[in-house]
Amino acid sequence: MKAIDAGHKVVSREEWLEARKAHLAREKEFTRERDELSRQRRELPWVRIEKPYVFDGPDGKESLADLFGKKSELITYHFMFAPDWEEGCPYCSFLVDHIDGALPHLAQRDVTLLAVSRAPLPKIEAFKKRMGWRFKWVSSYGSDFNYDFHVSFTKDEMATGKVYYNYDTIDFQSVGGTSELFGISVFYKDKTGDIYHTYSTYGRGGDMLLGTYHWIDLTPKGRNETGPRHNLTDWVTYHDRYE
Repeated sequence: MKAIDAGHKVVSREEWLEARKAHLAREKEFTRERDELSRQRRELPWVRIEKPYVFDGPDGKESLADLFGKKSELITYHFMFAPDWEEGCPYCSFLVDHIDGALPHLAQRDVTLLAVSRAPLPKIEAFKKRMGWRFKWVSSYGSDFNYDFHVSFTKDEMATGKVYYNYDTIDFQSVGGTSELFGISVFYKDKTGDIYHTYSTYGRGGDMLLGTYHWIDLTPKGRNETGPRHNLTDWVTYHDRYE
């Protein structure tokens, strides 16, 4: 055998197969553990939503119940886009680039998926048009929705230097010192119309929705994030701005 780029070895097909099968056993173990984690997620308790939330959508004012459409399950992506920003977050844009193709499949499984931001609807729609997205995106401007689900922070919160995010009180500057962060929240509406909050995830919890990463993870170089932050901020930008 001999070493090549990045110290990788070149071996016989038989040696490669032995190593691959050993790794396959670990992959299967991880898959079973992931399935179990998903099962446990479905068994988490729920919280009934009592507060009325109102959103600005393409068809006018909509309640949280309206956002479900004809489905009983709703996934909201908390897209970082503050009222005074001129464009949405590039890293949120990376994630939602993966949404449109999934929509008909989600609809078949009784799921509505959409994005929510505090930016006013005209800004949202202009940015959405620029990026060529088709998924529904509503504005929570003037609503407590973003604050209640801990993805936006008030001036008073930011002034303290501490904010509550990802189920912990953290240093405001450690998350970029911005009024907006991202997350995913899931809701269920029963036959009586009552709505329940079933799940939210933040931070690395969004990785599982980044299909591009899962393709890249199959390659020899992997994510190859070698910049100062060693994460997607080292390379991701809007899909219309790559050279």
